[in-house]
Amino acid sequence: MDKQSRPEPDDLRTPDRSLHSGPAADVSPEDLVMATGRDVTPKNLEWARRKLADEGRAAVEKILP
Repeated sequence: MDKQSRPEPDDLRTPDRSLHSGPAADVSPEDLVMATGRDVTPKNLEWARRKLADEGRAAVEKILP
């Protein structure tokens, strides 16, 4: 491989603008249930609604840091 085809170390970094720690949009109860690995059932959706009402977006960030 010649020098031109090898990436420089800076080319391998992910740009800061591409890194996100949270969801770009609001989290739905369905999103929260699926993030926990549970089935989307009425009981689990109600749990997720309460969790989102109490904690907001932090609810999913605690599950998916």
